[in-house]
Amino acid sequence: MLPGFRFHPTDEELVRFYLKRKIQQKSLPIELIRQLDIYKYDPWDLPKLASTGEKEWYFYCPRDRKYRNSTRPNRVTGAGFWKATGTDRPIYSSDGSKCIGLKKSLVFYKGRAAKGVKTDWMMHEFRLPSLTDPTLLQKKPLEKTIPPNDSWAICRIFKKTNSTAQRALSHSWFYALKLCPTK
Repeated sequence: MLPGFRFHPTDEELVRFYLKRKIQQKSLPIELIRQLDIYKYDPWDLPKLASTGEKEWYFYCPRDRKYRNSTRPNRVTGAGFWKATGTDRPIYSSDGSKCIGLKKSLVFYKGRAAKGVKTDWMMHEFRLPSLTDPTLLQKKPLEKTIPPNDSWAICRIFKKTNSTAQRALSHSWFYALKLCPTK
C-alpha cells in the first residue's frame, strides 16, 4: 500500500462501487479487497490474509450455501461459526431514495451451535438486494443499475474492543488524576 493510505469506505461505497464492480467483473488496478472464502478460516487468521487494514479487514467472499437447493448460507469454520444478529438492514443511496444493498451483522462463536461461546469477533456482510428477498421491506425502490446477483458479498471483519477492559482503564486514569492532580 501507499504510505499514509487508509481504507475506510462507507457502506454505500462498499456496495455501489466495490461490490457492484465485482459482480460486473470489472477489476480495479489495485487489490484493496481480497477475494477469499473466509469460512475456510477462523477470524483470528484473517487479518494476515487481507490486502489492507489495521483494525478492519475486507474480503470479497462467495456466498456458499449450506444445502444445494437452499438459500441458507453456510457460515461454519474450523473452530466455530458465524451467527447472525438481528435482521438485514437496508443501505440506501446517499440521497435516500433507493435501496442499493443490505447489511447483516454477525458474531463469531467458538465451538458448535447450541454450545458455542461468543467471542469479540464481528462481521458486517454486505450484499446486493434481490427482488425476491423476503427480508427486504419495499419501502423504497431498488436501484435498477445494480445487477440482482447474490453470489458475492463483501465482508468487513473486526474485533470488538473489550468494553470492560476499557472501563477499567478509564477508571484507573480517573483515580490516578484524582490522587495526583495537576496544578
